[in-house]
Amino acid sequence: MDAWPALETRDLDGWVLRFSEGYTRRANSVHPLERGRSDLLAKIEEAERLYAEHDLPTIFKLTAESLPPGLEHALAERGYREEARTSVRVADLVPGRRGIAVETDWAKARAGSDGFHRANGAAPGRRALHDRTLSSISLPTGFALAAEDGEALAFGLGVLQREWLGVFDVIVDRDARRRGHGERLMRGLMAWGFEMGARRADLQV
Repeated sequence: MDAWPALETRDLDGWVLRFSEGYTRRANSVHPLERGRSDLLAKIEEAERLYAEHDLPTIFKLTAESLPPGLEHALAERGYREEARTSVRVADLVPGRRGIAVETDWAKARAGSDGFHRANGAAPGRRALHDRTLSSISLPTGFALAAEDGEALAFGLGVLQREWLGVFDVIVDRDARRRGHGERLMRGLMAWGFEMGARRADLQV
C-alpha cells in the first residue's frame, strides 16, 4: 500500500479502504488487514456504502492473511465473485551493470511519462491519475527507461521498501517488443535496486 499509494484512504474498523477515482484495482479496493470489533455483515455493508459514495464498485483484495476468518465465504454468499487472481513473484537481487537510465527525481522523470502513456495506450484522463499516483509515492523511487538510438522504448518503476524492491508499471512500446528491451529494463532496474540496498524484488503478475 505504501509502494502504490491511493489518493484517499479511510479506516473501517481495521480495514483500509482505498480510493483513487477508479485508477487501478489495488488502489480502489478494501484491504482487510485486521479482525476489528464490528459485525462482519454490517462492516461489508458500510464498505459498499462508502464505495457507492465514490461511484466505484466495492472490491476486496483478499490474501491468506485477510481478516476476519470467513470473510471470503461471507462475500461469496453476498454475490461477490473472484477476479484478477494475482501471483506475487520474488527474486534475489545480485550486483549487475545497470545499463539503463534510472531517475529518482519525479520532476525530472516526467519527461519519460509521455512515452509510458503512449506505450500503455492510456486515455488523457487516466494519464493525470497515473501521474498523481506516482508523485504521491513517499518511498525512495526509481523511474526507469530503456532507450535505443535515443528513443525511450521500455519503462518501469521501482519502489524501495527496506530490503525489498517493488517493481511496477513495466511496459514496452508495442512496436519494439520481442527485441530484449523488457529484459534489459528489468535487469537494469534490479541492479539499481541492489545499488540502493535492496536484496530481493517482488512483482505482481
